[in-house]
Amino acid sequence: MSVDWQLPPQLEIPLEFVAAVRACKPTVNGKYAAQLLWQRGIRDLDRIPGYLDYNKYQPTSPFAFGAEMTAAVERLKKAYIYAEKVAIWGDFDADGVTATSVLWDGLGQFFKQGEGLSYYIPDRMKESHGLNNAGIKKLAAQGVDLIVTCDTGSTNIQEIEYATKLGVGIIITDHHTLPLQRPPVVAIVNPRYFEESHPLFHLAGVAVAYKLIEALYLTLPDIPQQPVEYLLDLVAIGLIADLVKLNGDCRYLAQKGIERVTLQNKTDIDGFRPGVNKLLQLCKRNGDRPTDISFGIAPRINAISRIHGDASFGVELLTSKDIDRCHELAAETELANTRRKELQKNMTLKVEAKLAELDLSTTSVIVLVDNNWSPGVLGLIAGQIAQEHGKPTILLSTSSDEDTIKGQPKIARGSARSTQNVDLYQLVNSQAHLLNSFGGHPFAAGMSINVENIPIFTEAIDRQLHAQIDKLPPLSIQTDLVVTVADLSVSSGRDLFEDLLLLEPYGMGNPVPKLLIKNCQFKDIKNKNIQDYKGNIVRYIRTKFELIDASSSKGFPGIWWGHYEHELPRVTCDAIVELDFNSYEKKMEVRLVEVRPAAIISTIADISKQPNFATRQVPLEILDFRHNSADEREDSAAITWVKKCPSNWSELQGYCQKAIRDRGTLALDYQTTNLASSREILEQLVGIAKYLSNTNEEIELERLKLKLAISDRTIRLGLDALVEIGFQISIQPETNLVKIVVTRSPIDGDIDLYSLLTVQKFFAAIEEEQFNRNYFLQVPTYAIESNLSSSNI
Repeated sequence: MSVDWQLPPQLEIPLEFVAAVRACKPTVNGKYAAQLLWQRGIRDLDRIPGYLDYNKYQPTSPFAFGAEMTAAVERLKKAYIYAEKVAIWGDFDADGVTATSVLWDGLGQFFKQGEGLSYYIPDRMKESHGLNNAGIKKLAAQGVDLIVTCDTGSTNIQEIEYATKLGVGIIITDHHTLPLQRPPVVAIVNPRYFEESHPLFHLAGVAVAYKLIEALYLTLPDIPQQPVEYLLDLVAIGLIADLVKLNGDCRYLAQKGIERVTLQNKTDIDGFRPGVNKLLQLCKRNGDRPTDISFGIAPRINAISRIHGDASFGVELLTSKDIDRCHELAAETELANTRRKELQKNMTLKVEAKLAELDLSTTSVIVLVDNNWSPGVLGLIAGQIAQEHGKPTILLSTSSDEDTIKGQPKIARGSARSTQNVDLYQLVNSQAHLLNSFGGHPFAAGMSINVENIPIFTEAIDRQLHAQIDKLPPLSIQTDLVVTVADLSVSSGRDLFEDLLLLEPYGMGNPVPKLLIKNCQFKDIKNKNIQDYKGNIVRYIRTKFELIDASSSKGFPGIWWGHYEHELPRVTCDAIVELDFNSYEKKMEVRLVEVRPAAIISTIADISKQPNFATRQVPLEILDFRHNSADEREDSAAITWVKKCPSNWSELQGYCQKAIRDRGTLALDYQTTNLASSREILEQLVGIAKYLSNTNEEIELERLKLKLAISDRTIRLGLDALVEIGFQISIQPETNLVKIVVTRSPIDGDIDLYSLLTVQKFFAAIEEEQFNRNYFLQVPTYAIESNLSSSNI
């Protein structure tokens, strides 16, 4: 997938603007923070104090929701006066679990928990998001008079009508897309009714639930025994975990909530939550950073339903005051998270195997279905696939035969994730008549569908997106700052880090700053499996490295999650990274986001600055057929065709020299996009070796190299690997004929084979070549022209 790297705009930042930023926190440098704010459109001097310091922000009243909030509060007031039974209907993700917890603790100040107040969370493995008739019927049988939803319910019209028939009232608190007509409920408190510029518009489900409790506190101020602010740590966890823009009241609540999360490290504070405290201990974080939530607490809460299905004990974990019970539940949560990581890795391999059967060149939307996939991790994997291939991805798991009621259609349930330029909700909702249930955001959604409807559903949304594809903006990564390794160092890097802290919390609308480091290299590269807190190996890979460039003699530590060491190129690169503090090792480090050969950014960015760029004469005409095959074009002796994708500049320059000598034209005509992986090439090499050994045949070294599409250096490394695996290699000097004989049983086990040093070196060489080929598949022709000029061809 080709993704453009957008360089930071060259903007003149007014000195008074930088001064205003520094005035909010005089101990920081301020220049980096000012640049980021200005680039992100926050240029009003009056807005800066409230944005950087929540104490100077004026939060919005919960009654800004108008008649809907008033109706909700009046109905809860009636339920309190008449001692009615109230049930909370939540959701199983982190936003839903924290929202349920906010209502459980908040409404628990008015209704006795366990008697007048209960909660219901659908099972991720057996039920979809949202209300369902079976659950409503169960609550009605328990004498529930009123259901208050959180993070769900806006589009469950039929289920709401069913509840009404049973005499159960519904108050909806939600933030998902609204139906065309208002549902027949007591109240629907949903910020989607506001204009997008409204400070409440982007509230997550947990924040909407908090606003309801805030309104109830204001209406009945003498009843609650604890301040409403005690709920803000839960609000921060849910806000940061969910895909919402952290601006307006969202940012304010997150900032205040993080302060409450930090306090959970102190057991003597009012409102202490032993469950949150223990989660922070297990993930070895302090709670003072948004990343402590996004990478620490939130994945663990999400893992409960991903592994167990039932997320109910997550509410107990977050709200119970029983320290021993919370420690027990936290340990179970930690194990669920480590199992989730391993399940995700194994499932990803299975999904990729099925993905290989698709023709991605003609596919606009990826839809895959299987009856053996665990629903719990489909959303995570769909996100990986969508990001990697730049296409919206829907992964569905079908119900087993045992789960299918006789005579009823087979159901598939799953998750969908989008790319940065496709409104997933609108795309899928266009075929809502084919779905049993559906809900979500423009970027993420969950759904259920009859299996028999999947083919027509897939064709319909694929055709619809294909018709729009030319109108969509190209995929891109916006870099925020260009820095050097020296800028990251402990001395000067502290200025950068402190400036970045000023803009926290990061999220949608205020993304983590992407730092571009040009002409850098990686050294001391090593990877390993991570371990769970009991020391058991979890098959989830991370690669550590040191980043170096010409600005500093000392490397800077970094990490690349989900990647092996041989995937990092050994050539000079441009890298996009995120700077953060490693709570485990108590040091700053970078997280690698994306890496490319240095020529992509340096050449493309700098070429337009060259003298006489607009009129510069290039000694060679270049035709580009890489994305438009030239098979049917008339051949010409004056054209030098490049049919094979180059793996380095020298190889391409050879073709250029020939075209210049012939006073002709260079034509790029290679379309290879599905490059074999290092493992596939190794398997092919071992297969050839076994065949040659069994038949006693020989093969020319050049032919072997061409069959595997690798260079002379790489094939030599491959032969070294064969020797260690269990083959004997001999090459005749005069003819370069290769003879291969098995000397012992070749190693077949994945772990033994792929951990061999010779195999790792072979993989590294392959990855470097494929890395470069991917570059030459997309390098613009003007970058080639620039390279020719600088090479004096």
